[in-house]
Amino acid sequence: MREVKVQVTLEAKDPFQLRVNHASGVSESAVTTALKTGDMGFLHSFTTGSTVDGPGVRVVAWTAGCQFRCLYCHNPDTWNMMNGIPVTLERAIEALKKYRHGLKLMFGGFTLSGGEPLMQDRFAARLFTAAKSIGIHTALDTNGYLGERLSDNELDQIDVVLLDIKAWNPEKHRRLTGKEVGPTLDFARRLAERKRKVWLRYVLVPGFTDDENDINQIAMFAARLGNVARVDVLPFHQMGRYKWKKLGLDYALEDVAAAPPWLVERVCSQFRSVGLTAY
Repeated sequence: MREVKVQVTLEAKDPFQLRVNHASGVSESAVTTALKTGDMGFLHSFTTGSTVDGPGVRVVAWTAGCQFRCLYCHNPDTWNMMNGIPVTLERAIEALKKYRHGLKLMFGGFTLSGGEPLMQDRFAARLFTAAKSIGIHTALDTNGYLGERLSDNELDQIDVVLLDIKAWNPEKHRRLTGKEVGPTLDFARRLAERKRKVWLRYVLVPGFTDDENDINQIAMFAARLGNVARVDVLPFHQMGRYKWKKLGLDYALEDVAAAPPWLVERVCSQFRSVGLTAY
């Protein structure tokens, strides 16, 4: 598949840059073929030097396209796949090859994040397989909703899954994301059965995701799985607020402040109380 030429560079200083309409010149048939074969992906951006998206220092590819509509999303421009930059699989693999030696020295690797990477499951699976073949540690950052799209063999190409559980209560999850929580929990159970390492991620938003009972339920569920190596409690921030305004979207969290340190510590303590490592 021929790559569509774009003016914007793939590498970004950070994933908070607003990027829109970069795949507007790609035909519908080309998009359909890309999603079916994985020959081409649609990436919001590509960043280096991350220390928060998996072990060590990492290269992160941020995909475009997501079926969730999280009220606290800091990158709503990644909801639409057509906002992403068309990138052939070959180009993505060549980019990874440039970093493989440095990543090994820094005990790092490659993380595929989003958006939701499994919206482009064939591209994701082929990219992980290629990364593993050249000795790069792999991580998938996902909401888990589309986890069934990956075969068991494809899961084996992923060294650690950064799994986002947004809420435990089904109604609350629907209000926060627009989707059901069930598929995410099913994927978590499948990862446990396959003994695939998981880092659980929980976004802490005061007044929205700070309910003690809801967090206790998630903590007990995670502890029972037996494969959760750590929990990252991620305090809500307003770095993406300007994107909602630029995109003309109604932003429900305009007046919500970041979680204070005492609240972050309380939530971490809830996870630690059931034997999990939490930060």
